[in-house]
This record gives sequence, structure tokens and C-alpha cells, in this order.
Amino acid sequence: MNRSADRPLAGILWMAATGLCFVAVTAIVKFVGNRLPAAEGAFLRYLLGLVLLAPMLRPMLRARLDGRALASFALRGLVHSLGVILWFYAMARIPIAEVTAMNYLAPVYVTLGAALFLGEKLAARRLIAVVVALLGALVILRPGFREISPGHLAMLGTAVFFAASYLIAKRMSGQVSPSVVVGMLSITVTIGLAPFAYAVWVPPTLAQMGWMFLVACFATAGHYTMTLAFRAAPVTVTQPVTFLQLLWAVLLGALVFGEPVDGWVVLGGAIILGSVTFISWREAMLKRRAITPAMPATKT
Repeated sequence: MNRSADRPLAGILWMAATGLCFVAVTAIVKFVGNRLPAAEGAFLRYLLGLVLLAPMLRPMLRARLDGRALASFALRGLVHSLGVILWFYAMARIPIAEVTAMNYLAPVYVTLGAALFLGEKLAARRLIAVVVALLGALVILRPGFREISPGHLAMLGTAVFFAASYLIAKRMSGQVSPSVVVGMLSITVTIGLAPFAYAVWVPPTLAQMGWMFLVACFATAGHYTMTLAFRAAPVTVTQPVTFLQLLWAVLLGALVFGEPVDGWVVLGGAIILGSVTFISWREAMLKRRAITPAMPATKT
């Protein structure tokens, strides 16, 4: 019997905990806001988070990566760095709920990228699901009915860059262990963010550095609890639970940051997540390796 389907309740609870961790990440970044430039805040988050890499050092040293693998990791570090900068930029300019809802687009871009660049088949039902997800994005943005701000454009770019990062990781996962993939991401993103942070550097306060370290801790905890969720239950069980992250983001934005509740954002996010869940369900039904990751997998 497949143990991954033995404990659905545990999987749901772990994925709910994952959502809380990532909402905590967005809340802290929102709280710090414009007091740190986006590139500098992102750099500090990854730099201070390097201390959490200690368990991964041994497998990374044993990996003996060749030039091609190092080039792939460097490329992933670059595109992920750009995605993180745009995400930090958007967090300071648009409501938390909109950032969370639009971040659901990343797995949709992964599906398209896998078809375009990895040669994976894009069946009609999955193509329809992608189109529906893009309509969900239009529901959130509502072009022509309200102003599309730079923060919204930044989130569209964020989803594209995170999708590219995941596709590279997908290719590399067959060559090295997951620990090496995760560890190399942290190192290359720290290096990739350094010149951007230097260009806009302002001396951070001790409190700001503490907040960024807390962001790193919550992000790491979120990825860990997400792994536990995947071990306990299949993605078709855990994927819908990520909608709670949007609900918590709406409540947090309204109660803590005074952001108005926008029903269109919730509806658009639900449409996108429903499409992502359908794609994951179809992959499970066809007994193929899932192409689209659970939403928190593409977070910072």
C-alpha cells in the first residue's frame, strides 16, 4: 500500500501549517514595507537564511557538480533572484491578498513551460484548465475597470520567473539529491541578489535584520511542513488546502494592515487554484509524475 495516501488528515493539517508559515512570511515583508529596498530585503532574507543550510552542506560537498550542472544552478539562481526581487517589490505596493492570489499563477506557467521546453504533452483538458486560470487572473486584475499598478505587473513577472526556476529544478532533480537542489538555490540566489542589493543599499537596522531572519525561518519551516504534507497524502488531497492561505491573507490584510476585502480577488484566486488542482488531479489519475507543484513550492 502506498503510504503517501494513508494519512489524508495529517496531510491536510501539515499543508494548513504550510499556509500559515507562508502567510507569516508575507506579513513580515509587508510590515517592513518600503523601509528597505526590495532587492536589499530579499538579499538579507537569503543571506541570513544561509545559517539554516548546515544540514545540507555534506551532500552538497559530495555532489561533485560538473560545469554543466553548475551553469544550470547559476541560471536558476538568476531567474529566482529576479522573481524574489519582484515579489518583495509587489508586497510593498499591493494588498497581501492580491499577491497571494496572483502567486497561484506560477504552477500554470510551469505547465505551459513543461510543454514548450521539456516536451511534455499538453492535453486538451489541461489546456482548458490553463485558459481558465488565466481568466482567473483577469478577474483579479480587471483591466479597464481599475488601474493596473506596477505591483500587479511585478507579480505577473514573479510567477513567470518562479515557474522558470521550478522547471530548471525539475530537470536537475534527476541528477542530484533534493538537498543539493535546495542548498544550491539558497547559495546562488544570495550571490545573484548581491549586486542588486549593493546598487540600492541602505544601512539596515538590527531590528530589520531580525525581521528578515524571521522571514527565512518561516520560509524554511513552510518548505519543511510542505514536504511532510506530501509524504502524508497525495497532492490531490493537499492542493485544495492551499486556498486557506488566500483566506488567511485576506483576513490579515483587513485586520492588521487595513486593506479592504476584495471579493473579485478571492474569486479570481479560487478560479486559478481550482484549475491548478484539476491539473494535479488529472496527473494523478493518469499515474504520471506531477508537472504542476503545489503552490507554496514556488514561494520565496
